Amino acid sequence: MSTETSVGIPARGDAPQAREQSSLSTAGARNLSSTTKSAPQMQEISSRWLLRMLPWVQVSGGTYRVNRRLSHAVGGGRIAFVRTGARVEVLAPTLGELPALRGIEDEALLAGLAGSCVQREFRAGEVLATEGTPVDEVLLIAHGRVERTGTGRYGAPTVLGFLAEGEHLGAEALAGPGTAWGSSAQAVTTGTLLALPVQAFEQLAAGSAALRAQRAALGDRARRAQNTYGEAAIELSAGHVGEHPLPVTFVDYELAPREYELSIAQTVLRVHTRVADLYNKPMDQTEHQLRLTIEALRERQEHELVNHPEFGLLHNADHGQRIQAHSGPPTPDDMDDLLSRRRGTRFFLAHPKAIAAFGRECNRRRIHPGTVEVHGSRVPAWRGVPILSCNKIPISEAGSSSVLALRVGEEDQGVIGLRPTGIPDEYEPGLSVRFAGIDETAVISYLVTAYHSAVVLVPDAVGVLENVDVARRD
Repeated sequence: MSTETSVGIPARGDAPQAREQSSLSTAGARNLSSTTKSAPQMQEISSRWLLRMLPWVQVSGGTYRVNRRLSHAVGGGRIAFVRTGARVEVLAPTLGELPALRGIEDEALLAGLAGSCVQREFRAGEVLATEGTPVDEVLLIAHGRVERTGTGRYGAPTVLGFLAEGEHLGAEALAGPGTAWGSSAQAVTTGTLLALPVQAFEQLAAGSAALRAQRAALGDRARRAQNTYGEAAIELSAGHVGEHPLPVTFVDYELAPREYELSIAQTVLRVHTRVADLYNKPMDQTEHQLRLTIEALRERQEHELVNHPEFGLLHNADHGQRIQAHSGPPTPDDMDDLLSRRRGTRFFLAHPKAIAAFGRECNRRRIHPGTVEVHGSRVPAWRGVPILSCNKIPISEAGSSSVLALRVGEEDQGVIGLRPTGIPDEYEPGLSVRFAGIDETAVISYLVTAYHSAVVLVPDAVGVLENVDVARRD
């Protein structure tokens, strides 16, 4: 007897194919249609202080351009490394962060320099450089912590700062011969560095016209009049008497200012028509589905504002505004150092565990940091500046995190958020909810879209205290 059946009708004994659920089931919907109940709850919701504290600027054309005074940038970013077991190698393209190599696009040249680097292990207490001695190699720190010290006015040693992974020492020697160490460097922990011999660089420079031109341009930038921030100087005269000739000046601008395009976070919310029709009282199912979806989008927005590689605050903080913790956990001294690097700091932003670590350090020193009121909530503060929690700041596997200090607002040349308003089907500022149709399974679709970005108007608007230890210490 034949077992063939008509097209579309399964043969007897065949199991029907299960269809993956794509919307809220009626069983789930009934939980909101009977008994005294709560609205649907969501554990993911956080305080989202960054979204609440950023001044939001309307962006109509989808792009925001930041015009600045002309700056003579000479590198100074971080070097990246590749680890293969115990072997460490420098990632050749990132050598362009050294001042003498900034803008060099010759991959073979950079690869040759990377191949000239010699791996070296150092131990805690080892002296890596001595003030006043000739610089014969550039030290690229791959792992560990290094303290820079100098000599004070009265001969006493002074701590100038700390260096960590990705930072370097002695790069000024690549600009020309006869350079001496301006400070001493001593290892605080064990670690690994790669040493780039200056002699190897000189040999490659002798055969590279591009590298020779780069060194000449570097010397030219050093001779140009500029202020302490690297901006083209505005010539002024003050304190003169009589008919003193006045300088002639103008304010030069960057010819290729940076532009920020709005980023996007999207999802498609699906609700079955049966749920929307029959299980819609006393609570509106569509409304609560949408509310929780928007909460998740807002959480993702804050994560992007902190961590996005293009516009995230952690990635866009200027290298000169990054400092290392003095002893591991965030101390009052570290917070003072971070606070002193900019005017008008509006608030600190830190992971809750970093805030707790700072509180422990204050307790250890018998210091009461105080509290302030922000948007109706009492929050911890240091020197009157609120310390706001943000669980989007990552914590590394080693238990270290970062603390940010922000000045905000266009008027103060700070950090601003970008979003459009007046977009089609706008549900909230910068967020739209569009009806996207009903499919053949009677499921309604809504396209939920949020646009956002962040801008650091001038480099000192954001400071980062890096590699703070958030683990509890006995």
